[in-house]
Amino acid sequence: MKCPFCGAEDTAVADTRLNDEGDVVRRRRKCNACDKRFTTYERAEIQLPQVVKKNGLRTEFQRAKLRASLELALRKRPVSIESVDAAVADIEEMLLSAGEREVSTQQLGELVMRELKKLDKVAYIRFASVYRNFEDVDAFSRAIREVSPAAKKK
Repeated sequence: MKCPFCGAEDTAVADTRLNDEGDVVRRRRKCNACDKRFTTYERAEIQLPQVVKKNGLRTEFQRAKLRASLELALRKRPVSIESVDAAVADIEEMLLSAGEREVSTQQLGELVMRELKKLDKVAYIRFASVYRNFEDVDAFSRAIREVSPAAKKK
């Protein structure tokens, strides 16, 4: 670590501490050249992938947009805020663990549908009807049969 005062690269760590949450490391350092002290902070850099839209444009992943999509599908459904938070966290975790630098809106939509299917079947159908842009009643009926417990028993 370079000294911010003299630019020397010969510095020593005098003290290391974690913050209360345990996600940031604070280090007190001393420059061996000019004898001045300074503090550095380390935190993990978590990079979510860029979202590639249908038209090819790339945008930053936006947690708020993901949450808004889930909340819209779940409007007036008996699903807790904690469940929505967990679904958003699960989707982010899947994106991070995939290790990709980019994700298409189609892939993101499939992840949302997977989470909605677990949370609430009606919300899943709501989202699927817009996302998959059903062309006819038969396609819509197939989606309903896919999540209907009665249809699975036949």
